[in-house]
Order: sequence, then structure tokens, then C-alpha cells
Amino acid sequence: MTTTALPTLTARTPEDVLAAVPLVLGFLPVESVVMLTFGATHTFHARLDLPITAEARREAAESLLGPAHRHRVRRVLFVMYAADSRVARACGRVLVRRFRRGGIDVVDVLRSDGDRWFPVSLDGSEADGPGTRYDVTGHLFTAQAVAAGRVTLGSRDELAATVAPDPDRVAAVADVLDTLGPPEDPATWLPALVETLVETSALPDPPTTARLLVALAEPAGRDAAMHAMTRDGADLRLPLFSALVRAAPPPLLAPVASVLGFLAWLSGDGALAWLALDRAAEGDPPCTLAQAVAEALDLALPPDVWEGR
Repeated sequence: MTTTALPTLTARTPEDVLAAVPLVLGFLPVESVVMLTFGATHTFHARLDLPITAEARREAAESLLGPAHRHRVRRVLFVMYAADSRVARACGRVLVRRFRRGGIDVVDVLRSDGDRWFPVSLDGSEADGPGTRYDVTGHLFTAQAVAAGRVTLGSRDELAATVAPDPDRVAAVADVLDTLGPPEDPATWLPALVETLVETSALPDPPTTARLLVALAEPAGRDAAMHAMTRDGADLRLPLFSALVRAAPPPLLAPVASVLGFLAWLSGDGALAWLALDRAAEGDPPCTLAQAVAEALDLALPPDVWEGR
């Protein structure tokens, strides 16, 4: 599940909803279920891969209902991104039935095939009708996002590519690991170095990358990095830590990817946070921070719980 804070976008029509979804996710979903929530103590949204089997649909409903209850959501709206209308209807019926039984009103259920939107029939009807063609590229929400500098990628795969391994950089970092000097207390240098790299938008060279990765592999290094992080400006650190993840050899991957997951959650980018945790799972040895970030995402905890640290 992907969860993150929902920007203030007032959607009044299906086209408004379909324009808002890729903006709050950061990418255009395909074969997915998206839930938007309203009237919650902490408004959030969630995305799941479209469940195909009956068991998967029940599990999806429960995984979405739990955070909705936890944050006292009053109303939800579902969007099914699905080419197969039958799969969308089957999933919609399970979700509506479970949420209504759970005391949460379902405002609407829509399906998008990428070009047209359809109201999802929940009364047993098998006819979707011709649908309504839509194009969000010219929508006001999209224009506002472009003006604000918000980047929306074409797919989740494009987002995954931003943290995918870069073989040349991984090899370059591995080559210099043995040349590093004795370890220093990371609290004395790591936060300042990170701040400098962020301010200059500089891509660290292999020796600097190796030094940061080795420090982050130790609890003291992760603590030094995380204690310097706040919600303000968290998004500005994402490119640097994404670059570190892309350059990390397997033995150093899990810690830095876990820190990136934490930073993405702190900045409200749940999709990137989950992708960072996927990369963390590829590392060996594992990092306990990854489990903590996963729990925060599963519970749809708002980033402001970190305030005051």
C-alpha cells in the first residue's frame, strides 16, 4: 500500500478526481486501486495493486479499512485503474460492502482505462456504457502542479528507476572502500556534509559516497542523519539519498535505502518510501529501520508525528 498526505485539491467532478490522483501519487497508476479519504483526523490516500482473486480482494479491503478506521475517516472514494471492467466491478463490490459494514460511506467508485472513465456498477449490472473520454494534461490541477514545480512521472516504473542500481557507480564505490581512513564520529561531520551536498545539488564522488554509506551502515551514523531531518526541506534531500542508494554496494544498501524510506515518508512521498524499502530488502545484512518505516506506512502515520525530535 502507498500512503501519503493529500494536498489541498478540491475535486468536484470525476475529471477533477482523475487529475488529482497522479499529482498526489507522484505518478500515473495502472492496474491499481486508489483510495481517497475525506473527513479524517489525518487525510491520506492509498494505492494498491489491483487485486485479481477473491482472496486478494478481501485482503485489500481489510488493509485499506484498517488505516481508515484508525484515522476516523468518514467518507472514501475509490478509483480503479483497470482495463478489465469485470475485475474493477468485483473489486468495487467487495470494497463498498466492507467499508459500508465498517461504517464508512463510499462517495463513488470510478474506473479508468487510461483514456476514458466509467462509473463502476455495483448493482449487478455488467454494462459500463461507452465511458467518458478525458485528458488531464490541460486540467487546472495539472497546470497548478507544473507551475509549482511538482513532477509527475508517467508510471511507477519511472519512479522505481530513480532508486535503481547504477552499476558503474556501485563498482566505483566498491573500488574505494578499502582506501577509507579510520572511522570518525559521524555526528561531527555527517550532518554538515549532507547539508553542503544538498545546498550545492552536488553528486558526491565515489570516495565521499563510500564514506557516507559506511557511516550510515552504523546506528550512530543513521541517528546523526535522521536527527538533522525535519519536514521542512525533507524533499530537498531526496535526490542526494536516492543517488546514494543507486551507488550502494549490496552490503551497504539496506541502511541507506531505509534512511531514504524514512526521508520519503517524512516528505509525504509514500510511493518513493515503499520503493526505497523494496531496495532495502535487496541488501544484506538487513536494517531494522526498514521495518519501522514499513509500519509507519502501513498505519498511515502522518509525518508530523516526527515533529519535536
